[in-house]
Amino acid sequence: MMMFTITDNAAQLYIDEIQLKKGDSLRLYVRVGGVGSGGFSVGVMKEEPNERSYCIEKQGVIFSISEDNFWYFDGMTIDYNEDTGYLIIENPTFENIEHPEFKTTKVK
Repeated sequence: MMMFTITDNAAQLYIDEIQLKKGDSLRLYVRVGGVGSGGFSVGVMKEEPNERSYCIEKQGVIFSISEDNFWYFDGMTIDYNEDTGYLIIENPTFENIEHPEFKTTKVK
């Protein structure tokens, strides 16, 4: 079962910045950096979810993740710190969210 959290503060930031209204849908996806950046991040696109998408509704807006991106978002929390003006993206599945490698347990 997919586990994903977007806080009210983070949802409100997306709603305000992208000028979303009730009934709109925003797809979150794995964004891969280009030459020089080489990392992963969260991308967003106004797009309707499909029947296999994981969806969360916040303030009348649907935030969705397509099935092929579950590996990156499963366990993730997206929050927004109003004091710093930064999104906080955490996923305990990975040691480094920008260069994700699944944590492994060393067996002795």
